[in-house]
Amino acid sequence: MPVYIGLLRAVNLGGATQLRMESLRELLHRMGLEDVRTLLQSGNVVFRSTGAREAELEQLLTQRVVHELHVPTELFLRSVEEWETVLSRNPFPREARDDPGHLVVVALRAAPPADRWPTLTASISGRERVQGAGRHAYIVYPDGIGRSRLTMARVERSLGTTGTARNWNTATKLAALAASLRPK
Repeated sequence: MPVYIGLLRAVNLGGATQLRMESLRELLHRMGLEDVRTLLQSGNVVFRSTGAREAELEQLLTQRVVHELHVPTELFLRSVEEWETVLSRNPFPREARDDPGHLVVVALRAAPPADRWPTLTASISGRERVQGAGRHAYIVYPDGIGRSRLTMARVERSLGTTGTARNWNTATKLAALAASLRPK
């Protein structure tokens, strides 16, 4: 039975984006998903599922969260194997080791065309560094994310697709949690 990682975009940031993780787990259980577990309060969930293809499941989960939990969000779904590949291909291993809170992985809705990556790089006005591959971007924010002008809105505009980011600490915790659901 495949194991998936679900990343909800922009939840629990205030206002209409409030989502209790207990409510999310209950919804996914009602949908027939198994071994549903959440990590932190920022919309990270892992589970096992059969039946639906990944793209269909991603769309269905987004719709159900929006309509039943009344949270305007998007869900980005990755298989545990894809997430492990994303982590293993990190082009910034030193930052992952020495400053994981300032390294983020951005899960993108779609892989941007190759000519969009230079557009993103050209938009950087600070010390941030970006590398992209397929449906993922890796961004180092050496001076902190909160002070950076390289916002998610700028990343999305430059790449022409939506996304959601997780810092390296969270990304690796998600991988470990998802791996724990694999059959022994």
